[in-house]
Amino acid sequence: MASNSRAIAAKILGSLLKKQGSLSNQLDPFRDEAEFQFIQELCFGTCRWFHQLDFLLQELLSKPLKLKDRDVRALMLIGLYQLKFMRVPDHAAINETVSATSDLKQRWARGLVNAVLRNFQRQADTLQAKLDSASLASRASHPDWLVEAVATDWPDQLEDILDASNARPPLTLRVNLARQSREQYLQKLSSLGIQATPGLLANSAIYLSEPMPVHNIPGFAEGELSVQDEASQLVAGTLRLEPGLQLLDACAAPGGKTSHILESEHSLTRLVAIDKEKSRLFRIEENLQRLKLAAKLVCADAAVLASWWDGEGFDRVLLDAPCSATGVIRRHPDIKLLRTPEQVTELLATQQQLLRNLWQCLKPGGLFLYTTCSILPEENQAQIRQFLDSHHDAKYEGIAADWGVECETGRQLLPSTSSGADGFFFSLLRKC
Repeated sequence: MASNSRAIAAKILGSLLKKQGSLSNQLDPFRDEAEFQFIQELCFGTCRWFHQLDFLLQELLSKPLKLKDRDVRALMLIGLYQLKFMRVPDHAAINETVSATSDLKQRWARGLVNAVLRNFQRQADTLQAKLDSASLASRASHPDWLVEAVATDWPDQLEDILDASNARPPLTLRVNLARQSREQYLQKLSSLGIQATPGLLANSAIYLSEPMPVHNIPGFAEGELSVQDEASQLVAGTLRLEPGLQLLDACAAPGGKTSHILESEHSLTRLVAIDKEKSRLFRIEENLQRLKLAAKLVCADAAVLASWWDGEGFDRVLLDAPCSATGVIRRHPDIKLLRTPEQVTELLATQQQLLRNLWQCLKPGGLFLYTTCSILPEENQAQIRQFLDSHHDAKYEGIAADWGVECETGRQLLPSTSSGADGFFFSLLRKC
């Protein structure tokens, strides 16, 4: 592998350490690189194990690095990731990572990087012993604040949640049941030598045994299936869809739930899908075109009703609220580096504003489904309890299901090593 790949990965990780954008956005400009898959593996893997690797790095450094040397710190973390978690030969991992200091214009760090990586080799057993006696946050490679929150909120599931959040995510498909049954598509995959298993929660879900590029999945281009986690495949069924309904999908991008709703009920009177980012709205349009479906797409801030709402009420409102994304860390490991308790506090205000304002769009007797991909009760059960206490025309409906943890005001799916689904919260409200 060229040292440039490691330098690119170090620059990306260095930007994340400065809280500059998400990992997926940082990776976008490099998708045409010949070694993009390797760059992506370095970035995702180092983010996934960042807190553990950083503990080891601090043990190996005689003195802390200066704040301005983020790229060098990132490069050493990437080197440690290769040595500890990848099958790259040790000599190649060390030599190429050291060479990347030149690409980063940090030749002064050449000796330091070399010493840190070689000392890791020599002291592996001693370092592992230190790690074994370190804090749970370091061992499980999660930020302290999140480990403390999960330990408080979900003590019995703590270790399973942390382990599941460190796992590589499966590739989950949603079969378009309007075109064929799940069993028919499984047979199609089997005839092509592709191993897959049915999901246990959603009747449309399939797990591929081995990931593959989306464009190579049989039937994808023809609209026979979509890529969507099993947890979010439960949304359409929870909405209790019927012919003739008018439905609002707020914060709709990238459109997986929008398209699943349309596949599940062909006779809706209208479906309005809103997102405030044009680029994300374009992704919804692409998905709908591929699936030969149609909806009214609106680029607006869903919370600002005057910017998009014509005053006509909806029978169903889906609010997949902006959240901490603590239920999908396995898919977005950079959350471990980027998310802070202060951001969660800001998100709570955004969620309440969306709940309050979008409630006005719901007809009396209509259903409002609030969802997040968070596992933090303050964003979920507590939000709904606060909303119910201040809105006497709102009633919690309850969700009859055999999945998730039943809470006072919703159902919570938790990341688990025994389930393929993401962490996800559902709360269904009726307007009296």
